[in-house]
Amino acid sequence: MSQTLEAPAPAPSEPSNRVRMGLGQRLLSRPEIGALVAAIIIFVFFLALAPSFRSAESFFTVLYQSSVIGIVAVGVGLLMIGGEFDLSAGVIVYTAGLANSMFCWYFGVNMWVGAFLSLLFCLAIGFLNGYLVMRTGIPSFLITLGTFFVLQGANLGVTKLVTGTVSTPDVSQIAGFDSLAKVFSSNFKIGSVTVWGSVLWWVLFVGLAAWTLQRTRIGNWIFAVGGNADSARAVGVPVVRTKIGLFMTVSFLGWFIGMHQLYRFNTLQSGSGVGNEFLYIIAAVVGGTLLTGGFGNAIGVAIGAFIFGMTSLGIVYAGWDPNWFKAFLGVMLLLAVLVNLYVKRMATARKVG
Repeated sequence: MSQTLEAPAPAPSEPSNRVRMGLGQRLLSRPEIGALVAAIIIFVFFLALAPSFRSAESFFTVLYQSSVIGIVAVGVGLLMIGGEFDLSAGVIVYTAGLANSMFCWYFGVNMWVGAFLSLLFCLAIGFLNGYLVMRTGIPSFLITLGTFFVLQGANLGVTKLVTGTVSTPDVSQIAGFDSLAKVFSSNFKIGSVTVWGSVLWWVLFVGLAAWTLQRTRIGNWIFAVGGNADSARAVGVPVVRTKIGLFMTVSFLGWFIGMHQLYRFNTLQSGSGVGNEFLYIIAAVVGGTLLTGGFGNAIGVAIGAFIFGMTSLGIVYAGWDPNWFKAFLGVMLLLAVLVNLYVKRMATARKVG
């Protein structure tokens, strides 16, 4: 009596396990995953400990605070993916507003003229930063540190020379102010909640940056010049143009927030903005951008900015000493660097495998 021997069927769970492991590894290798987990933990933490944090008004205030940092952080993140830094990003925000305000007040011209000239000036600063970095070979850290000190001193010195004080005059009565305010500092109500236009602009800029990085040739160039500029140049990537363009992008977004600050508050303090450059860098690093370049994405930078907004206001809502905020930023930066290195190794291992 013969028997038919059948080979044992493979365990049905093995392929699904491999699929699940592959999916998990892909998720863990994404730059923004660490920041997303941290954002969820911090959000739940403040929901539990700060009752006033739970209202819709508080949430949209957090979004506004995040957007003011996040818009410039998008440009800084793109620049860091491209392998460079811009330490003048914080000061250029107020340089833009001061230039627009003082020019129009002193010469009595329409605010639109001043806004346009301010934009050209900021783009020129970005171009100069990028040009000097690429033509001299001096690290961008040093070039933009020099720009930082020049702008900081000029902001204070020129403002005092023109107005006699360290603040600009109220320009809300100059022609063009109201229409520009609608562009840069408008808001609207949803019930009892105030939604600032800067939040919508933030979403737009993040979406545009994410699309550029993931779907366009320029995005490939940015990753290439940040990963290895020499190799990128060898395959035809326009390294000089790409990096100068990234510096100019930072300057443009700095100008945009400078306009928001001016047209929201009508006047500016010339010494403001110092130290904000580190907030932009921290938002990018917490969001998964490597300090060595070539790795990161815009969504992660946006999450990093959101973490900044949650923490800066959550500490206040919880009734704690706000001086602890800087300590928190330092801890987050150190943890982010460690997580980013781990994620980068996983992503590299997945590509090799």
